Amino acid sequence: MLNIQPINAFTDNYIWLIYDDAARQAFVVDPGDAEPVIRALQSLHLELKGVLITHHHFDHVGGLQGLCERFKPVIYGPVNPGIDGITHRMSSGDTVDVMGMVFTVIEVPGHTLDHIAYFHDGATPTVFCGDTLFAGGCGRMFEGNPPMMLRSLESLAALPLETRVYCAHEYTLANLAFAKAVEPHNQTLLERIGVAKATRARGEPTVPSDIALELATNPFLRCNNGQLKASLHEQGKSEGHSTLETFTAMRAWKDNF
Repeated sequence: MLNIQPINAFTDNYIWLIYDDAARQAFVVDPGDAEPVIRALQSLHLELKGVLITHHHFDHVGGLQGLCERFKPVIYGPVNPGIDGITHRMSSGDTVDVMGMVFTVIEVPGHTLDHIAYFHDGATPTVFCGDTLFAGGCGRMFEGNPPMMLRSLESLAALPLETRVYCAHEYTLANLAFAKAVEPHNQTLLERIGVAKATRARGEPTVPSDIALELATNPFLRCNNGQLKASLHEQGKSEGHSTLETFTAMRAWKDNF
């Protein structure tokens, strides 16, 4: 099993570092800034062998040029010619060997049209999902539409319950505050808020989470839940009854929350 740890970047980004202690080799996921990656590699005496990119936003690709010039890593990413430096452009079902840990690409458009996730179906299932699924929430739809984003979230929600969810931002407390507004009586959610607040108070990341916890507490994965729908209706936030109508209403509410 490889080691996975976050590298903090900007104000709330996580660049994920995957490394092999014995081989002293590493991959990183979504390096928006090269400098913190270089510092982490130097402190752990690691050689950068590869990079995984989920989508084209600058806070996920801004460090590529600096890392390419220094390390010459192999770079996997979506089929988007606008991202300079990618050596292997990946589509749904393609696989990536990360130092013996094989990831399958899942296309998850919505936040952006080119967004992909990387899923490892092993003893500890793992998904790097960028800005599509967050702990307690989901990404804004900058390029996609509600049906597209809902399908992408449903594809991630269908992963094994124990799948570790590595998203790219520390948005958890804000997301859970919205989730509480949607479902104020969800006891599992209230317990999660307490744990997340204590975690942040210690200066620790709230991610990764797992699919089971997201299904129990993330409103955007609970659009078919009767109690959630009833709560939205009671608060005047949705008049629809379908899963898509519920998702669309919640995403619009969250955009202005």
